[in-house]
Order: sequence, then structure tokens, then C-alpha cells
Amino acid sequence: MKITDIKTHVVGLDRNFTFVEVETDSGITGLGEAGITFREDAQLGFIEALKPSLIGQPAGQIEHLWQTMTRCGFFPTTGVGAAAVSAIDIALWDIKAKSFNVPLYELLGGKVRNQVLSYTHIHGMTPETLAADAKVKYDQGWKVIRFQPPHEDGVFEPRAAIRTTIAQVAAIRNLLGDNVEIILDVHTRLNPNDAIVLCNSLEQYNLLFIEDPVRVENVAVVERLRNATSVPIAIGEQFSSKWEFAPLIENNWFDFCRMDLCVAGGFTEARKIAGMCESHYIPISPHNPLGPVATAACVHLDLATSNFAVQECARPPGTILPELFPTQVLWDGGFLYTQDAPGLGIEFNPDAAKHYPPVKGDAPRLRRDDGSYVNW
Repeated sequence: MKITDIKTHVVGLDRNFTFVEVETDSGITGLGEAGITFREDAQLGFIEALKPSLIGQPAGQIEHLWQTMTRCGFFPTTGVGAAAVSAIDIALWDIKAKSFNVPLYELLGGKVRNQVLSYTHIHGMTPETLAADAKVKYDQGWKVIRFQPPHEDGVFEPRAAIRTTIAQVAAIRNLLGDNVEIILDVHTRLNPNDAIVLCNSLEQYNLLFIEDPVRVENVAVVERLRNATSVPIAIGEQFSSKWEFAPLIENNWFDFCRMDLCVAGGFTEARKIAGMCESHYIPISPHNPLGPVATAACVHLDLATSNFAVQECARPPGTILPELFPTQVLWDGGFLYTQDAPGLGIEFNPDAAKHYPPVKGDAPRLRRDDGSYVNW
């Protein structure tokens, strides 16, 4: 069974989604998704550049093809390149599972659990509006919720945001008590000093974890934060490989691994990262703000990974792109489930992609009052 073509589809809603189809001479097609939004053209270019190394090759030699994609051309494959590799790798695993007529998790060792705990996003810039949305999501069955520090009209002032964030967490706890787990995603918007203040101020509220409190280009900053607070820290959605995760894992600088299957190399690399984490008793909580392919891939990984904690599910199955994906994974009562069909267990209707043209324009951004840049 050899690869005959690789097709790409960029579709838009509130953001863009990059889906990949890998076709084979056996008639089996695999689905993948690339994870770096607002860089779609670069991802498509990288996929196109990989085609000569892939077309005509045996689709089942996934590890060899992963090494080929990440090492051919001499320069390390990171960023948009790693996202392109991720999409193709996920599709290759989908093909292989379909060829054996089994759900993909069977190729990862089989289930270690029957359902996948998930969390959703809540929204509101004031303590009252955020707590109200938390109550809505809790009543729908979500047991874990996540939110970001507030901004106003694109302006993010760290000290003011910290004060409001503390009040928001307090409002949720006052309304729902300990019945719901809370995740705060800082989105790398704070410097180390402010991050330490925020983490220590929230210790009393028993958060599940605080995600990306600082930027991590310089990983020594994570060591400083780790030594200054006992609040659980989650990091990793921006990392492209096991080598980027390695120093944080080896030094026990974080508590939850936020790998993204659609950024960090697909199933092939994610399994290795999860194994590294397991040796340090670090659970994984995969990043997933993406589409139905990413969600399905995460669910299969989570079902087969012992050191799994909770799965991000920003876009509940069935609520996003149902025309493109008439069959998706399932959600019920705060948990995700597979369809137990072969491969990823989802269906794709590429003809519907024309109804969702890509979102054009600049990537979103935040600023401070003085006009300087803040991470989105």
C-alpha cells in the first residue's frame, strides 16, 4: 500500500482549520490536521515540499516516514514544518488502523480507560459574567472549565488583569464551590514576576492547573517559576518535538504536559513525549482548540495513554463543521468517546469545504495601554 497523493483543505469559521487527506493505491484515505492557525499558507507550502519524499512510499512505514519528514533537507523541522508533519503523521496512522479494520487506539496498545474526561472554555470579562457562563457549562455536564485572563478592546494590562482574574476565580468558587475543576490559561502574557504573583494569589482556590503563565523560549524561566510557587503548572502547546520538552521533563519543572498532536509531530512523536512524561509521573493534557480531526486524534491517544489527565475540547463534537464531518467522536456528560469505527472513526465530506472559505486578514493580537505588544 503506497502513498499516491496528499490533498489539503483550509476552511474557515472564527478561525481557520487545515485538514489533510493522504491517499493510497489501496483506496484507503487517511485524515490529518495541522495546528498552527493564521500560518496556513506556510503549512501548505511545507506539505507540498514534502510530497516528493512521500509519494510512492509505503504508507505503513510510519516511523521511517516520520524520520524522513523531520530530517530530510538537513535543517530541523520545527514550527509550521512540524505542524505539517503532524497532519501527515496522523493521516498515516488513520490509514494503518483502517487497513487492519480496527479503531486507531488498538494500534497504540489498546484502551486503558473507557472514557476521556474533557474540559471546555468559558467566557466573560467580569467576575459576574464569567461565573454565569461557568454555571451554564456546569449545568450542561462539564466537570472541568477553562478561561483566560481578561482584556478590554484588545488592551491587556498585566496588573489590572491579575486583579480581575483573582476576582473571577473567587466568583466561580463562590457560585459552584468545589464541584467544578478550574483551569486558567494565561497564554504566556505575563513576565515572571507577575506570573509568580498571580500563581501564589490563586493557591487558595485549588486550581487544577495554570497553563502557560510565562513565555518559554528561555526554559530557565520555568525553573524560576517552579521554585517560587506550588500551584500546578501546565506547559507545552507551542513545542514542536520531544527535544523541546526534554529539559522541563527531566528537571520536573512542570506538572501537566500540554503537547499538541497537530503541532508536535502527530501520534509518532506524541507517544514518545508521553512516555518521557510517564517516567517522571507527569500526566498529559493535550492542547486542542482545533477541529474534528484533532479532537478524534486526541481521544484515541488519551484512551491508550496511562498518564492522561484531562482533554481540552474547545469545540464539542457535532457542534463544529457537521457538513464536512458528518460522523465525529462523541461527547456526553463531560466525557469524550470514540465511535469505535476503523481508524480515527470519523467521516469527511471534502465537497462541503467550499461552503467555508478561509478567514483572511491579520492574526489577532493584544497590546498594552502604551501600544506595546502583548502575546495573544
